[in-house]
Amino acid sequence: MAETTFTLWRQRFGYGIADLSCNLVWQMISLYLMFFYTDVMGLPAYYVGLMFLVTRLVDGVADVLMGLVIDNTTTRWGRCRPWLLIGALPFGLLCILAFYVPDFGTTGKLLYAFVTYLCLSFLYTLVNIPFCAMLPFLTSDSAERTTLSAVRILLGSLGATIVAVATLPLVGMLGKGNQQQGFLYTAVIFGVLAAFFLLVSFRNVEEKITLTGERMTLKRAWISLRANRPWWVFASNIFLMWGAFFFQTGALVYFFHYYVGNTELTAVIAGISTFVPLLGTLTVPLLARRMKKRHVYLVASAVNLLGMGMGLIVGAVILSLGAGQRTAIYFSMQADPVDYGVWKTGINTAGILTSINGFLGKVAMAGAGAITGVLLSSSGYIANHTQSDSALLAIKACYLYIPALLILASMLWMGRFYRLDDQYEQIRADLDAGRGASPAPAPTAGESPAM
Repeated sequence: MAETTFTLWRQRFGYGIADLSCNLVWQMISLYLMFFYTDVMGLPAYYVGLMFLVTRLVDGVADVLMGLVIDNTTTRWGRCRPWLLIGALPFGLLCILAFYVPDFGTTGKLLYAFVTYLCLSFLYTLVNIPFCAMLPFLTSDSAERTTLSAVRILLGSLGATIVAVATLPLVGMLGKGNQQQGFLYTAVIFGVLAAFFLLVSFRNVEEKITLTGERMTLKRAWISLRANRPWWVFASNIFLMWGAFFFQTGALVYFFHYYVGNTELTAVIAGISTFVPLLGTLTVPLLARRMKKRHVYLVASAVNLLGMGMGLIVGAVILSLGAGQRTAIYFSMQADPVDYGVWKTGINTAGILTSINGFLGKVAMAGAGAITGVLLSSSGYIANHTQSDSALLAIKACYLYIPALLILASMLWMGRFYRLDDQYEQIRADLDAGRGASPAPAPTAGESPAM
């Protein structure tokens, strides 16, 4: 039966609103959780950084395992869709619990923060990895996939912008001077909305495509990935690219609260950092038609770097424009090493490769959070006090100096070593003509299906 305009947009909206849901919680974590732990819950910055490191590493392993779970899930609702239903309510609840301050001592609060943050991270993985892997199951039409992705980016950016702009005003209005109460009530709003939107997504999407193939295992994935040099180059760059991003977003509140001394400007810059990247994203298709992907990446990184050296408002706009361009081309480039792996080994590692890339991104996030905590602690940072010169230098380093160095290193790395663009057209032509490698043999009887 032919799809109507209504059914098409119902699915597009249903798919995109899941990203809005995830971003309501993700932005709360990225922008405000560390500040909440140190300045509202009163936890030592050093231990908060260590907690971020451990949690993100554990959560990164969960990403990889979730990729395997999805590849081996079979239900009447499909492979990915049921996980939105399973995770919706716990996901919203953990968002609320993560921003609650219990009446415990410092050790008790640390344990509470660790458990709730770890559980929230796990629930994020439970809903986000299936959502990210869902697109190939929704339609086989290339143009419709592009439309679905565009709607996803639009609604995801809307969710991120809402959190960036509204959080601190909501904290002030709902808390009436009590930040603990303000953050909790704000988390209740975003947590309830996040759970509701996931249920809306589950109700409105449908997995129409059934993909069959050999059971994916870590062993088969390794056969393909170890021979995939472009992926190794791409994966190594994740630490540089996302490391710069997480350093800056994690230090944003500290930078404008203590270094600039203008708390109200925090919401303005946070809003710019979530909305303007969407404008940068819209320029990428035009750029990609005129130059190779790695060159688009280098141009976007240069724009991002340029913004760091300019004034606060103008610099934030330029910086965010480049960040949006870089992120968009990053997700486009991410699929190309999959095709290279199929061409080289005959094994399609789309699911596991996506989850491993997610794991590496979380390692970068963990490292940025841990290093930020160590730098703040060692520089003499004291929450809710006038900061020393050394503490202000540490804050500025996390917001500007370290991200700038990482972006520069990323440009040098990708410009020198990423060469898949030079042969990709031929690889794609070979695959379309059936000239790729034959599939590697599946595991024999007795081999573990998961390891």
